[in-house]
Amino acid sequence: MKLINIGFGNMVNGDRVIAVVSPDSAPIKRLVQDAREKGALIDASYGRRTQAVLIMDSDHVILSGIALDSLTGRFMQEEN
Repeated sequence: MKLINIGFGNMVNGDRVIAVVSPDSAPIKRLVQDAREKGALIDASYGRRTQAVLIMDSDHVILSGIALDSLTGRFMQEEN
């Protein structure tokens, strides 16, 4: 199991992440709203503007206040 820091001391299991996407498109906004209604949304942005959305294999959706480029860089570092 490889833990990835998604900001503010929060970690996720990198093996369970399906995608890291930008929160700006309408389909992602709908995905976040659907997860909120189902109770499967985890807000790890600490009140900051959401800059990345992590989609997990357990159908959970995680919001992060860390920039998308920074998160993808962290995932790439763990692979190497």
